[in-house]
Amino acid sequence: MGLPALEFSDCYLDSPQFRERLKSHEMELEKTNKFIKELIKDGKALIQALKNLSTAKRKFAESLNEFKFQCIGDAETDDEICIAKSLQEFAGVLQNLEDERTRMIENANDVLILPLERFRKEQIAAAKEAKKKYDKETEKYCTVLEKHLSLSAKKKEAHLHEADNQVDHVRQHFYEVSLEYVFKVQEVQERKMFDFVEPLLAFLQGLFTYYHHGYELAKDFNHFKTDLTISIQNTRNRFGSTRSEVECLMKKMKENPHEHKSISPHTMQGYLFVQEKRSFVSTWVKYYCSYHREPKRMTLMLFDQKSGGKIGDEESFTLKSCTRRKTDSIEKRFCFDIEAVDRPGVITMQALSEEDRRLWMEAMDGREPVYNLNRDSQNEAMAQLDVIGFNIVTKFIYAVETRGIDEQGLYRIVGVNSRVQKLLGLAMDPKTCADVELDSTEWEIKTITSAIKHYLRMLPGPLMTYQYQRNFIKAAKLDNPEARVAEIHSIVHRLPEKNRQMLELLMKHLAKVASHHQQNLMTVANLGVVFGPTLLRPQEETVAAIMDIKFQNIVVEILIENHERIFKDMPVSGGGQGNTQLNLPRRRSADSKAPSCSERPLTLFPTPTFSEKDKAVEKRNSVVVNSSADSVNCNSTHNWTQLNSLPTGDGDHDGLQLAKPSQPNSLTPLRKARALYACKAEHDSELSFIAGTIFDNVHRSREPGWLEGTLDGKTGLIPENYVEFV
Repeated sequence: MGLPALEFSDCYLDSPQFRERLKSHEMELEKTNKFIKELIKDGKALIQALKNLSTAKRKFAESLNEFKFQCIGDAETDDEICIAKSLQEFAGVLQNLEDERTRMIENANDVLILPLERFRKEQIAAAKEAKKKYDKETEKYCTVLEKHLSLSAKKKEAHLHEADNQVDHVRQHFYEVSLEYVFKVQEVQERKMFDFVEPLLAFLQGLFTYYHHGYELAKDFNHFKTDLTISIQNTRNRFGSTRSEVECLMKKMKENPHEHKSISPHTMQGYLFVQEKRSFVSTWVKYYCSYHREPKRMTLMLFDQKSGGKIGDEESFTLKSCTRRKTDSIEKRFCFDIEAVDRPGVITMQALSEEDRRLWMEAMDGREPVYNLNRDSQNEAMAQLDVIGFNIVTKFIYAVETRGIDEQGLYRIVGVNSRVQKLLGLAMDPKTCADVELDSTEWEIKTITSAIKHYLRMLPGPLMTYQYQRNFIKAAKLDNPEARVAEIHSIVHRLPEKNRQMLELLMKHLAKVASHHQQNLMTVANLGVVFGPTLLRPQEETVAAIMDIKFQNIVVEILIENHERIFKDMPVSGGGQGNTQLNLPRRRSADSKAPSCSERPLTLFPTPTFSEKDKAVEKRNSVVVNSSADSVNCNSTHNWTQLNSLPTGDGDHDGLQLAKPSQPNSLTPLRKARALYACKAEHDSELSFIAGTIFDNVHRSREPGWLEGTLDGKTGLIPENYVEFV
């Protein structure tokens, strides 16, 4: 029920009902006044809270912006670079959002607080003043009227006439004040409908502007978010294999610390106790010592392991001789004496153990027998890159491609070690190699594939050689993808002839395996994980070398994807490092080419749907995939000359079962498609997306191997073998 209308005519009657109606208006005004007062208080508290929130978010953004990721190693992968700059991207988004919030806060006082205070002071306060005046005139009129009515009728006519005029004057003034008060009360009641609500609307509009700005920021951020999601998944997948390698090395170090100790023929370093003779007493002081064999320089550093602090300056001298100290000549064990060219006297040192003393003396050519520490010479590899080796690998590859190229987890599921050793023993023995029948069910595909990997590990050195191992890693660390390919192309043609021939044979085979990735689940990235540590194993097993496994994988991926160009064409003179400024070529998707590492996560399988095809995919996803460091497999044999009779991987043999590219025409229907894999755009005309994304208006593009579709209002190219129609 609304407030009753106040009629001006009632001001003259001034009835009890009029007073009741007027009182209800006054109570409503008082209620409105208190409400606005509380609202102003709450509004100021809200603005202050927004300021505090903005300050906290800016501090949070500053902390994100200041933090810098430090990766292990001297270079980062493209995914690690994307992740490293993500905090700065996050900080930029938050700062941008807070800039808009600051503008909203600055306007809030003008559009909300000041108008409400002005309405309260100018309108409600004026109504209160009018009420005071009305009450005062009411009291005055009533007093004058009562006094006038109490006059005696016997008064003189002139006196009574004067009294009547006075009462009429007071009554008239009372009526005027009453009319003005009623007018003001009703005016305020009407004005609050817009003067009170309009500031609230303006404040909400500021909020909506702020939230809309956040929505626009989110849309702009979506592209980077997609790239970052792919990079995080790639990095997480690589972390799994790297962690297992590091953990394996740690366990080896725990079991046989001396066997895996880093020993260099040119340098020896570690803690030694040095005898320092003072008056009437000698003390033993612990130093961290380094000896460089080439200049014969010994460096001593006083270092406290407990506090982790360096104490004093380094001391260095040139070694003259080193002699073992006989046990009966000194109370301490494991001692030896050294003489310096540029320091007088004999320095007596104590090693940490007998083995440690032997190593120090051997490094310094001490007068003791030198023990051979070269473990490689004690376990000379049996496998060689000779006719027998090529014949074995060719036979094994033929068996894999003809019998089990579609087998899930090919090369990642390992065979039984004893079976692998037996197969390799028979295949490498001239007396029995002809009797090995790889077509027989006696030899499983996983045994044959493990035999190929084990043969490559049995070579005296990695197939891509210790000499060029660092060169390949540096090439993979180049910023420009095309420069990486050019540099690796150049290094491959510097390899020994037999190594290059074997590498070409292997890469051609792996490319064929990758072309069947929809059946065997072995993409180029997965094959890189399997063969990277085998083909580019480092000479020394260290954590730093394990951190470079991700770049070894990238090298193998590049070799697989570009095997025809790398092995058939000679490298361009002046190529390699000089090509780092080349423009990025557009990635093309051929029917026989599997997704590359830069386009999808390492082990991301198709998203399951309700179709029969996808049920099969889901079943394949249950295959347990093991790392390349696991036990090895083996394969059956065929003649070296049978290599040319292998399937080429063209046409229907590629296993992808994709429709042949066709030219677009007006009759091509517009359909929806679902992404099977994640993909990062390498050109403005391409779309970035994650697995499971739905595209609209999908149809064939003019470019072979590509589709054209729409995602979030943007139309671009989509690799044909990355999606399925729905």
